[in-house]
Amino acid sequence: MVRVAVVGCGAIGGWLAARLAANGVEVSVLARGATLARLQQQGLSLEEGGRLQTFRPAASDEPAQLGLHELVVLAVKGHHLAGAAPVAAALLAPGGKVLTAMNGVPWWFFADRALQSVDPGGTVRTLIPSERVLGAVVHASCQTPAPGHIRHVMGQGWLIGDAAQPGSASEAAVVALLCAAGFDAKAEPDIRAAIWYKLWGNATTNPISALCGVTTDRILDDPLVCATTDACMHELATIGARIGCPIPHSPADRHAITRKLGAFKTSMLQDREAGRPLELDALLAAPREIGAQVGVATPMLDALHGLTRLATMSTAPKPTPAAQSRG
Repeated sequence: MVRVAVVGCGAIGGWLAARLAANGVEVSVLARGATLARLQQQGLSLEEGGRLQTFRPAASDEPAQLGLHELVVLAVKGHHLAGAAPVAAALLAPGGKVLTAMNGVPWWFFADRALQSVDPGGTVRTLIPSERVLGAVVHASCQTPAPGHIRHVMGQGWLIGDAAQPGSASEAAVVALLCAAGFDAKAEPDIRAAIWYKLWGNATTNPISALCGVTTDRILDDPLVCATTDACMHELATIGARIGCPIPHSPADRHAITRKLGAFKTSMLQDREAGRPLELDALLAAPREIGAQVGVATPMLDALHGLTRLATMSTAPKPTPAAQSRG
């Protein structure tokens, strides 16, 4: 039987670990701090479908204590990747795969080069090369009311793809594993295009929601703000066309889907409200870097990145007297 390790027991990682454990899969969780304490003392709790269940996967902050695994799931925020990658590599059995359940552009997105915005110096790429990776696009929403306590909100969708070898046996095995656990999992022949399509919407509504402190319905209700999202989405679509990830729909098509969510809080808004760092590099810095590589100007993405970054800085230097005097 396949052994699965989950690195990052947050909303999505914890949800996955709990559902796999419920289906009898041998699951280990690499966690730290309050989350590790909760897992070791009380177990992992999942609130879903009107039921509250508790599971006790093996949990540690030391990879050596958990052993080697055929599948290692990286479900961390982008700014934690540099620290999580060595751990994931240490947990990976020979011939095993790393499944990335992360937002935005991943480090392995291009087979021939590193992206400095998400993997400075190509360090992660050296530890976990693209041929050892399966990509995932998650269409679901979960929350963490407390460390080690997961609340499923909506969605069951997982798209799984092997970027190096589409249709591989590893891809099929992971799809089967997730389906057996009750997820709506499907093989995706072009996982890069699927990642870019999700980014096309997330790279706009997520930062704007965090910047303005509003739910997605209010973003779409304001004509000026909605026009700003459209302009950013046009830039992303132009980049996508240059890199083989065309967007087959219009911003209005995407907005119609978002409308169905109602007053929805994006993950980035939830992070800002909780005082957590935001995933700006994977969602905005990376597409801007790619745009520069393929000759696409991104003035709207540049502005959105700069404004969100400035607004969410935990500390800022006090202005000098000279700066205070300027109009």
